[in-house]
Amino acid sequence: MTQSFQDILAAGKGALEVTVVVPAKDEAENLPILLDEIEAALTGRRFEVIVIDDGSSDGTDIVLQDYAATHDWLRPIRHETSCGQSCAVRTGVQHARGDVVATIDGDGENNPAYIPELLDALEAAGPAVALAAGQRLGRKASLAKRYASRFANKLRGAILRDNTRDSGCGLKALRREIFLQLPYFDSWHRFLPALVIREGYGVTHIDVQDRQRRHGTSKYGIFDRALIGVLDLFGVWWLRRRRKKIPQVRPLT
Repeated sequence: MTQSFQDILAAGKGALEVTVVVPAKDEAENLPILLDEIEAALTGRRFEVIVIDDGSSDGTDIVLQDYAATHDWLRPIRHETSCGQSCAVRTGVQHARGDVVATIDGDGENNPAYIPELLDALEAAGPAVALAAGQRLGRKASLAKRYASRFANKLRGAILRDNTRDSGCGLKALRREIFLQLPYFDSWHRFLPALVIREGYGVTHIDVQDRQRRHGTSKYGIFDRALIGVLDLFGVWWLRRRRKKIPQVRPLT
């Protein structure tokens, strides 16, 4: 018989295997479908889901409260004012109980069926690897957005040398203790491979198929983050340059 989330905690069985963190803004129609998919994908694993409602005005908070009333693995959290996707992810990581944090966008464009593949890839890679990152195939965005994304990824790869084709994919799995060590800034979620490498850990990748959102519209345009993205890119380059050595630590007793 499958134990409930509360039963596991009460029994003192330690951390959950995975916390799924879902940043969401105005996704009231998409979230129930996405949450059902996450539950189906993680059947047989010990998991929780934290959805961060980032200042939504469409009743997302009510939808999450109603869903949580019948699903004890869901822990909804709300930002009273919108703070952005990176801040929402960080809030989720700070509240996570899982050994590994998996992230997925709240718009439904990421398929939760890939979360077990990310978890398995991270486990198979061993402790020297801290991040399993999805890389999208078959992008469903407009042609202009696809070209803009391709250019941004090539520029980022050339400057940061993070060996990642698509750092903007929301599907990722990262060891929580490492996640909490990463330097934070807005748009930080777009540079996780480079920041993980900066800490001395490796990154592994899996290909994932993109899909169309069912309801609503994208919160991002082509040009609204271009200048900020370039500034962030050189900020991360500076952070990488300012860390010369990774200490190899061993106890003497």
